[in-house]
Amino acid sequence: MASFSAPFIKWQPFFLLFCALNCVVWSDDSSDKAVLLEFKESVSDLSGLLSTWSENSHHCSWSGVTCDKDFKVLSLNITGFGKGPKGNNSLNKTAVSASFSCSNYSLYPFYGFGIRRNCGVSNGSLSGKLLPSIGKLSELRILSLPFHRFHGEIPSEIWGLEKLEVLDLENCLLSGKLPVTVSGLKNLRVLNLGFNNIKGEIPSWLSSLERMEMLNLAGNLVNGTVPAFVGRFRDVYLSFTWLGGSLPADIGEDCRLEHLDLSGNYFVGEIPASLGKCSHLRSLLLYTNMFEEGIPRELGQLQNLEVLDVSRNSLSGPVPVELGNCSALTVLVLSSMFNPYDNLAMVKGDANYVSDDFNFYQGAIPSEITKLSKLRVLWAPRATLEGNLPKDWGSCDNLEMVNLAQNFFAGEIPVGLTLCKKLRYLDLSSNKRLTGELKKELAVPCMSVFDVSENSLSGNIPRFDNSGCPDVLTSDSYSFEPFNPTSAYLSFLASKVQVGTPINFLDRDGGPAVFHKFAGNNFTGSVLSMPVSPQRLEKHISYAFYAGENFLSGPFPGNLFENCNGLDALFVNVSYNRMSDLDSLVSLNLSWNLLQGQIPSSFGQMKDLRFLSLAGNNLTGSIPSTFGLLRSLEKLELLSNSLSGEIPESLVNLKNLTVLLLNNNKLSGQIPSGLANVTMLSSFNVSFNNLSGPLPSSNNLMKCSSLLGNPLLQPCRSYTLMPSSDQARA
Repeated sequence: MASFSAPFIKWQPFFLLFCALNCVVWSDDSSDKAVLLEFKESVSDLSGLLSTWSENSHHCSWSGVTCDKDFKVLSLNITGFGKGPKGNNSLNKTAVSASFSCSNYSLYPFYGFGIRRNCGVSNGSLSGKLLPSIGKLSELRILSLPFHRFHGEIPSEIWGLEKLEVLDLENCLLSGKLPVTVSGLKNLRVLNLGFNNIKGEIPSWLSSLERMEMLNLAGNLVNGTVPAFVGRFRDVYLSFTWLGGSLPADIGEDCRLEHLDLSGNYFVGEIPASLGKCSHLRSLLLYTNMFEEGIPRELGQLQNLEVLDVSRNSLSGPVPVELGNCSALTVLVLSSMFNPYDNLAMVKGDANYVSDDFNFYQGAIPSEITKLSKLRVLWAPRATLEGNLPKDWGSCDNLEMVNLAQNFFAGEIPVGLTLCKKLRYLDLSSNKRLTGELKKELAVPCMSVFDVSENSLSGNIPRFDNSGCPDVLTSDSYSFEPFNPTSAYLSFLASKVQVGTPINFLDRDGGPAVFHKFAGNNFTGSVLSMPVSPQRLEKHISYAFYAGENFLSGPFPGNLFENCNGLDALFVNVSYNRMSDLDSLVSLNLSWNLLQGQIPSSFGQMKDLRFLSLAGNNLTGSIPSTFGLLRSLEKLELLSNSLSGEIPESLVNLKNLTVLLLNNNKLSGQIPSGLANVTMLSSFNVSFNNLSGPLPSSNNLMKCSSLLGNPLLQPCRSYTLMPSSDQARA
């Protein structure tokens, strides 16, 4: 037998104490380690997510693995990227769901309130099958392997794990059916199988799980009805499935719900009044179904409700006054022309899919709702609402978006809206019966969209008050806010109004756009100025001012286009009015836009015009001879269009002309010889046209570089055309 020396025996207690404080002494559980190594061998790991899993190291030190004091595996937690390193989203036409990456939920803007994860530094995915041997990890509490590319079914052995609390296999391309019975999962708190290809009905055994908090079966092939017991869970996500039928009347009994998402399904019948008992509910998403009857007034009991979306159903009746008691409400969507699931209809393969809204309410919007102090979005277009607009909008400190277009509202636009200084989107168009005058206190200069077209408004278009404005509304306007129900809606609606008609015609480069539309009313008088904040004119935005089909008169404002050089594009439409005098216009710069068609001959009426630039558009036809009437004109820039025909002889009458730029067009014929007598002309360019014939004899500086690209034109000599010797002696 081996013996120890006395000195070693003497120091042994100290050694053991030192090691206890400073050493990591690994034991081993070979069975758990063997299961993990078997799993590693069965999957493809091109990105090296399991690179630390080695036979020569302890399994409790491996990435994604957590053990207890006995070295039994408690947690297997590895989040993938979903689509590999690039993470590009693509529609999978063979399944109900669309594959998307962990860092990009753009296909599902309202999915996952409360459960969206931080993807961390994950840059790859595992692929293969889940092994039945995972069921041997007897102490496993958390199995979280979301956003990987697994295939096949979830092994029955996993459903038998007795101590499992979290089963998270979101977006893994898994298939099969939900089991009718299970032998384990007594402690399950989270079942997250969102966006797989799993079939079957919601199993009844879930009702026996006393600790259950979150159920996510969104984006699967599950069918049948929703059982009442889901109301006892905290978060329920069942959007974009094949669920249908009526919701149970008692779904709100013993309710613990905070987030309930049933959107994009086939539910019919009434919205259960018992949901009003879900006092903790923060978001209720019922859009894109076939719910009927009215909005239950009991929902007004939900003091914590932040977002309510009942759009795209077949609801009727009045909008409940009781919703004004939802003091935390920030977003109320009663109807909408925008469907978040439009891009996914072909994935679901629904032949009966209807992309429209059939909510037809009666009556007006109660002022109890518009007075809500936290309200940021009120969205109810084409909802058959009528009566007068609410007069009371409270302090209106937070309201940012109001869409009440295409209804039947009458009367005046209320003074209360002038208090809404944060308002960035206001659409009251096509109500037909709105009357009265616009208040100059409305924050129109700071609005990205202001549309009151197709009504019966009158009076002048005022010179609106303006002060400091927020940035122009874009899809990125709310990117700084943490993901929550409110920011998700603000971001989604901001992106839609930027690409929706008529914004999409303006926003040519994908940048921000501002659209102010007054068309189709009874406005009179002169247009005093464009209602846009001066600081926005310095930004790279597209701006549209539409005021056609009114009774506007008087001189066209000469200062309308001042300070517009910072704009990317400017669109003005004042057609079908009574403007007759354009004499006051001094400068007009419409260069580098998307103008098409011919130049109107009426430009010749602008007798005081000194500067005219139509450069960089898509103009065609000839240069109007009426330009010769612009005797005050000093600069004429028509370059980079598709103008044809001859250069008008009448241009020789422009004695004050210093700049004439006609290059990069399709002009033909000769250069008018009379231009030699325009002594003020110092910058002249007709390059790259189809001109021919001799060059005019000129006393001005004539550069050959200004005549390039006209092969039929008389060859140019590289010298300055100087006065003749007789003229020099005179």
